[in-house]
Formats: sequence, C-alpha cells, structure tokens
Amino acid sequence: MKPADSRGEYPVTEETGERRCRFCRTPLMYTFVDLGVSPLSNSYLDPEDLVKMEPFYPLHVYVCHECFLVQLEEMSSPEDIFCEYAYFSSFSESWLEHARHYTRLAVQRFNLDHSSRVVEIGSNDGYLLRYFKELGIPVLGIEPASNVVESAREEGIETIARFFDSALAEELVGAGRQADLVVGNNVLAHIPDTNDLMQGLKALLKPDGVVSMEFPHLLSLIEENQFDTIYHEHYSYFSLTTAERIFGAHGLLLYDAELLRTHGGSLRIYACRDEDQVCMQTGRLKELLDNEEKNGLKELNTYLDFENKARQSKYEILKFLIGAKKEGRTICGYGAPAKGNTLLNYCGIGPEFIDYTVDINPHKQGRYLPGSRIPIYEPERIFETRPDYLLILPWNLKQEIMAQMEGIRKWGGRFVTLIPEVEIS
Repeated sequence: MKPADSRGEYPVTEETGERRCRFCRTPLMYTFVDLGVSPLSNSYLDPEDLVKMEPFYPLHVYVCHECFLVQLEEMSSPEDIFCEYAYFSSFSESWLEHARHYTRLAVQRFNLDHSSRVVEIGSNDGYLLRYFKELGIPVLGIEPASNVVESAREEGIETIARFFDSALAEELVGAGRQADLVVGNNVLAHIPDTNDLMQGLKALLKPDGVVSMEFPHLLSLIEENQFDTIYHEHYSYFSLTTAERIFGAHGLLLYDAELLRTHGGSLRIYACRDEDQVCMQTGRLKELLDNEEKNGLKELNTYLDFENKARQSKYEILKFLIGAKKEGRTICGYGAPAKGNTLLNYCGIGPEFIDYTVDINPHKQGRYLPGSRIPIYEPERIFETRPDYLLILPWNLKQEIMAQMEGIRKWGGRFVTLIPEVEIS
C-alpha cells in the first residue's frame, strides 16, 4: 500500500497539522492518483493574459481508508473558481433533453404541482428549472456564478447568487421556503464542506420532501480510466457506498439510486429525512451497493491501482499524437471542457500537437485553454482548415458532436477520442 508521501498534500487541520478526510476526519495516508500540477480547469485565458504568470496547483488526489471518500485538497476557494464561470449548461442539446426527461419523471413520481416548490443547488443558467416553471411549479435556483445567474434571471428563473450552505438553508426555512424537491446535478463534488452541505440539505427539506442528486460514479471513473474528470473544482468523488454513509450520518436516508449514462457513467440518488417512514429502500439500491462491493470499492487496493492506469493511458495518448505528427497529420480539437484541460496538462500537450480547438459556447471563443494555451475558435473553423483528425475532448458528448461535425468525412477527416483509450473512428 502506497502512502501519500513524496509530494503528500493532505488536507491540513489547524489542530494537528495533519491532512484529514473532509467527512470522517481520518488522516489521509494514501494516494489515489497524482496528476502533477495544473491550472484551474475553467480559468480560460484572454489574449492579454498570455504574457502573464499563470498559477498552477497540485492535482493530487487521496482516498480515505476509513470511508473511501476520494478527495482533493482545497487548493483554491470556491469563491475563486465559481464567481465568474465559463460553463453554461444550456449549450448541450443532449443535456437539455436529459433535463426535460428528468422533469417529467420527477413531476409524476413526487406529485409536484403549483403548490410545490423545487429548489436546485448549482442551478447554472436555469437549464433544468425552466422545465418545471413551464409546468407551473414554483422554482428557486441557487448559483454562485454571477454571470451565469444573470443568464438564468433573463429567462425568468428566480435565482439566488450565493453559495449554498447550512446558513442559507436556515434563511430559506425562516422565510417559509422549504422545498418539496431539492435537486443537485453535478454539484455534490463542487462543495468542499461536505458535512455542512448535508446539514443544509436536511434543513431545506420539508418533512416529506426528497433530495435528488446526480454525480459521476466513482466506479465508472475507475473502470473507464476517466482520470480527466479530476480537476480542482471537484473536491470529492463518490461511490454509492460512501454517499449512503455520508447522507446517513446527517439524518438523510438514501432510499433509491439508478445508473445514468451521462458524463461517462453517473448515479442519481434519492434521499429523504430518516424519520420519514414512507421512504423504503429499494431493491435497485441494494443491487448497486452489492455491485460496488463486488468490484472492490470496499478494498483499498482497488483505489491504489488507479494511478498506474492513468500513467499507461498517458503513454498511449502521447504515442498516438507523436505518431500522427511524424506522419504529417493535422490535429484539431472539438470542445473546451474542464476535463480536456486536465488531460492536456497531465499529458503535456500543447499547440505543437493540437493546432486549436473549437467550442459552441461563445463565452469561450477567442480565448485560450489554461495551461496548454491552445486557442479556441468557433466550430466553423474546422471546415475552413480541414484537419486530418478531430479530437473530441468532451468524450461524454461523442455521439452528439460526431453528428454535428459529420461533414469532416468529406475530406477524409476522422474523429478521435482518448478516454478510456485511444479510439479513431
């Protein structure tokens, strides 16, 4: 077993100087994966930034041998990361369809109507709440990024421009705004104070309310070698086993869960107050928990093997890129996602390999990727320069992007994804 030692950056406690698990406070002794140093994944550069120093932070991930929470040290505060945010959920059609489908499911399952209230934590640009609002269901978004909040408000979505915590939850309770449904999609990993988050969730719920949260599944991350989904704004990575323990420790009964295909493999979990006698744990939940145990998520060695998988992937990625460039091939990227920035910086890939990337999000166009400093253009540029390979950085949207860019086939262009392995199609 390999302790986290050489560059060991454990989350430090003021009392002892030890770095401890953010949930159970056990000293962190083991490395999950060390991805070197990297800039903040959503800190895109403007042209004038190219002559300035760019901060890099250790991207060193640990696993708690007591609760198996995989976690990063808080290298940069949430305020630094999320106050101005380049990610807008509404630019992905497949994600919008996912939100529409969830809305229909939730309204039917939880009998939501005009007398209900849906609160979303990390509501982004209102991509989800708009569908509840269209059905006449009162909604409230909570989102810290001021630029994204402005976009949501323009769509008529009431949004509080703050970070969610137990203090805000108590304020909402005092104002009579408890929720029938609290939604958190891809937000669980973004809040470093996990215990305070749980306290806030329970306080915000009506006595018979439900918490519904989605997050990337740690088992998928391990099995599919998704090391690029690790970046500084993701403070924690959850298995269902660990999530059940954390929710339960704060009086929230995790009673159901389902696997989703989003983001390369996600979980959607449902929780209620543990005193709510109506919620019964489902057989589906038990099957998923059993499957995690079968796949070793209660064994430390499962986690300690991951770093070697990431390194082997790095070698294969560089082998492909070097070979392609030696053959005189041109390579451009599609997308400027946070996961792509982790991959590029870990592998040391810059403009010498990838001429540029494109993104449908106008908030990223005309800027540069952090660290690698690869320029970002509008998608039309692909058809102007006609590259041999189009590298899809948001591999979780592969099918959507391939359909959009099918025209590259006319000149013999080919699509490439690098996770879980190099694949050319």
